Amino acid sequence: MTDHDMDTADDLVFDPDQDPEEKREVRQNYRSLARKIEEHQGNPNDYTTAELLSQVHEADKLFNKVKGPQEATLDSHLLLMASNMGAQKARAMKSGSGAFDIDDFVSKLLRFMSGQKNLEDDLPEDSDGEDIPDQPALDWDRIGRKAMAKSRRIPAMGFMLGPLSIEQRKRAQVKRSKLEKNKEDERKPQELKEEDISRSQNETTKNVATLKAILDELGPVNIFTFVVNPNDFAQSVENIFYLSFLIRDGTVAFETQDGEPIIYSCEQPKDEDYEGGLQKRQMVLEFDMATWKRAIEVFNITEATIPQRPPAQTRLGDKWYG
Repeated sequence: MTDHDMDTADDLVFDPDQDPEEKREVRQNYRSLARKIEEHQGNPNDYTTAELLSQVHEADKLFNKVKGPQEATLDSHLLLMASNMGAQKARAMKSGSGAFDIDDFVSKLLRFMSGQKNLEDDLPEDSDGEDIPDQPALDWDRIGRKAMAKSRRIPAMGFMLGPLSIEQRKRAQVKRSKLEKNKEDERKPQELKEEDISRSQNETTKNVATLKAILDELGPVNIFTFVVNPNDFAQSVENIFYLSFLIRDGTVAFETQDGEPIIYSCEQPKDEDYEGGLQKRQMVLEFDMATWKRAIEVFNITEATIPQRPPAQTRLGDKWYG
C-alpha cells in the first residue's frame, strides 16, 4: 500500500463531527450527478459513454469527502444508476445500426455466387420487375473456396439422429399359458339355511351363574385357586372372563389380604351406596401361559375348583364343529 492510499483510507474514517456545510455540499453534488443520469434513463442513446464515465470520475472525487453513512448511501445509489445505464447502452449496441443484416448478407451472397455485381442491373429500364431473365446457376464452389481460405478444418459429417446403422431391438413376446382348472376338483359351496344352525342357549349367562353359586358355597378364596384349571389353560381364561361380570355387577368383591388376592360374594351395591361415596374401580389382570403355570406351582393347585366344562359345539348342516 502506497502513502497516498494510506492517506485516502484515513480520510474515509467515519467522522461524526464533520463540518455540516461540507456534508451539505457533498449531498448536493451527489444528487446533481444522479439527476443527470435519471434524465437520460428513458433514452440512453442520447447519453454518451464519455459523459457517463465523467460522472463516475466526479463521484470518485466526491467519495473522498464522504464521512457519514448517509453520504455513502448516496454514493452507492449513484454507482448503481451508472451501472444500469451502462448495461442499457450495452444492450442498445447489439440492436443498433451496426447489427448483422441477414437480408443484405443473402443478397450479396447471391451476387457473388452468380458472378453479377447487382441482380437488378440486367433489368430493362421500362421493366416492372416481374419479367426477370433466367439467372445463371449459383457457383457454390466459388463461395467454398472463399471460405476455405479462412478455415483449414477438415469437414466432419454427423447426423442428428446418430449413426445410420442402428439396430432396432425387437421386444421378445412371452406367451403366458392359461391356467387350466380341473373341473373334477371344483366343488359347489354348501348352502346353509337358518334351520341348519342349531342355536345353543346363552352359555355366558349360565356359566356366570354357576361361578356365583360355587363362590357362595366356598366363601372367601384365593382368586387363582378359584379360576385356575390345572388341566386346561383355555378354560382358566374363560373362568376369569365370567368372573369379571360378577365383579363388574358388584356381586363379588375383590381385595388383597396380607398380600394375597381374595374374592368373595357380597351384596350388590345400591344407588344410595354410590351417593354415599362408594366408587367403582377397574383392574387389568394379565394372564398368559407363563402366569398360569406359575400360579399352579405357587398355590399348589392340583384340582379345578370350577368343574371342567365340555367343549362347545355348533352344528353346520350335517357336521358338528367344536
